[in-house]
Amino acid sequence: MTDRPGSGRPDDPANGGQGGSDRPDFGWLYGNRPPDDGRGGAEARPEPRPDSGDPDHQATVAMPVQPRDDRAAPEPTRPTQQAPRPEPTRVQPQPPRPAPTPQPVQHQPPPPPAPTPAARPPRRGGGGFWARRVRNPFFWVRMVVLVLVLWLVYTIAVPFIVWRSADQVAYEPTDGDRPGDQDGTTYLLVGSDSRKDLTEEERKELSTGNPSSELTDTILLLHTGSGPSVLLSIPRDTIIDRPFFSGKINGAYARGGAPLLTRVVETETGIRVDEYVEIGLGGVADVVDAVGGIEVCPRERLKDKQAGLDITKGCQEVDGTTALAYSRSRKESTFGDLERVRRQREVIGAIGDKVLSPWSVINPVRWYRLNSAVPDFFRFGEGMSAIGASKWAYAMTKTGSGDNRTCTVPVTDLSANSWNRELADPLFQAIADDDTEAITDEQCTPNGIPVNLQGRRGNG
Repeated sequence: MTDRPGSGRPDDPANGGQGGSDRPDFGWLYGNRPPDDGRGGAEARPEPRPDSGDPDHQATVAMPVQPRDDRAAPEPTRPTQQAPRPEPTRVQPQPPRPAPTPQPVQHQPPPPPAPTPAARPPRRGGGGFWARRVRNPFFWVRMVVLVLVLWLVYTIAVPFIVWRSADQVAYEPTDGDRPGDQDGTTYLLVGSDSRKDLTEEERKELSTGNPSSELTDTILLLHTGSGPSVLLSIPRDTIIDRPFFSGKINGAYARGGAPLLTRVVETETGIRVDEYVEIGLGGVADVVDAVGGIEVCPRERLKDKQAGLDITKGCQEVDGTTALAYSRSRKESTFGDLERVRRQREVIGAIGDKVLSPWSVINPVRWYRLNSAVPDFFRFGEGMSAIGASKWAYAMTKTGSGDNRTCTVPVTDLSANSWNRELADPLFQAIADDDTEAITDEQCTPNGIPVNLQGRRGNG
């Protein structure tokens, strides 16, 4: 242990010893002498007074120390209790590994160059804008929708465009009293044999004959209303004896035009004419050709050189020229003009079947040809709108189907010069009252001939 000052040893300066050793003198700490000033001497320091009362000026008093026997054995050091160390794990010596046998160096060949990707074959149709559009399934959906929209617009627009070029004529009588307003709609349909709109080549092809003739070989009344529609033929040879007109009914048009003919029909039937439609000779042929021909069913062989007709008995397809001749011929028929009016309604019904065929509307060429025949050969009464004309055309196509009736005004004999008023008047009244369901089979026959004269009944 290190000896401390004032320990009582003889050489301790604190006990007045000189310290015969090389130990430093720390007596100054205890007030015996001043410390060395570093210059070999001691700096003089006044002795402190014991009675000064200043603790800083009181001399340091050495504490008495008991004498120490240097021979006494030092107090043994008590060992510190330590936790037992774990026994180290003995590592088993590993046998030396044999040195690896040197392997001959193998030179690896350089890797083959990466194959150049083959050029892609050009896509079908190229890779342009339209090629990408075609491959997109939505492209075809849009195309179908676009085609349907264009077809619908075209189907609606064509009749209205054609209608703007169609002629309109005055038909309402200017003189005399007319029947009052009646339920339903009654159309007066006139087939004029006027040739003024035909060229010389067309008159020759259609075998129309006299170019100055303006007779009405076809006179029809079409009534539509709450009950079945009725298409009623008026024989062209009917004799009229009125103050304002006398003669065959087909001459009224030539003498006073559509207004006089309308007045004669209204006066003789008591039926008010609401609309007027006129068809020229060429109109029938053009319409039949526009729909691709029609089917007719002659009841006998007909060969009329004057009308240009030569047709066998039985159902067959005919073109426009033959259809026109079939509806005009009357000289070679057993029943003359009465059979002709039946054939006229047959032709009208056959045209209606073709017009209502989906192909006539879907096919844009046929639809255009069908409508383009209107302005050249059809004329409508003043005041008829495009919608009214469409209603008439649709009603005409429905004649002869379902509960609808086709009749001829009942006549007294085969000459068809006079009407059988006993049967005709109730027929006219049913139409005027829009009560067509009240019409009987006896009143409505295909050619107007009473059953006891023709020996057979039929529908036309």
